Amino acid sequence: MTERRRHHRAERASADGPADLPVPSAAAPVSTPALRLTVLVGEQDVWHHRPLYAEVVHRARAAGLAGASAFRGVEGFGATSMIHTQRLLSLSEELPVAVVVVDTEERVRAFLPQLSELLAGGGLVTLDRCEALTFGGRPGGAGGADPSG
Repeated sequence: MTERRRHHRAERASADGPADLPVPSAAAPVSTPALRLTVLVGEQDVWHHRPLYAEVVHRARAAGLAGASAFRGVEGFGATSMIHTQRLLSLSEELPVAVVVVDTEERVRAFLPQLSELLAGGGLVTLDRCEALTFGGRPGGAGGADPSG
């Protein structure tokens, strides 16, 4: 290393403080055991003239779950084994949608009867144990949904 580089590094270290001290960070995340619920449906699936994925999200909210998100797939296949993709215009109508919910096991399992009603016409649900990390000063998180919204 040249003398010029050593000098530059020394200046940076003194300006930023000692190089061996950890950088201050936000509060440590809070970790809680959780259950991840994933509902896999088709984009065109409906419940009483409403997209099925939207009905799942709205029911999850009404049930007080910590949160739910719907993700549209770009390609996939289901029980029929027909591949649906956004690359082919004719097959882009029935893309897969995944609705993901993470909350405590008790709250997620209490929500399952509502899914039975919604998915009577077809769909797949997976449950995975996971660890939820809540960062920052946001209230709620897995198992502690903020009732104020």
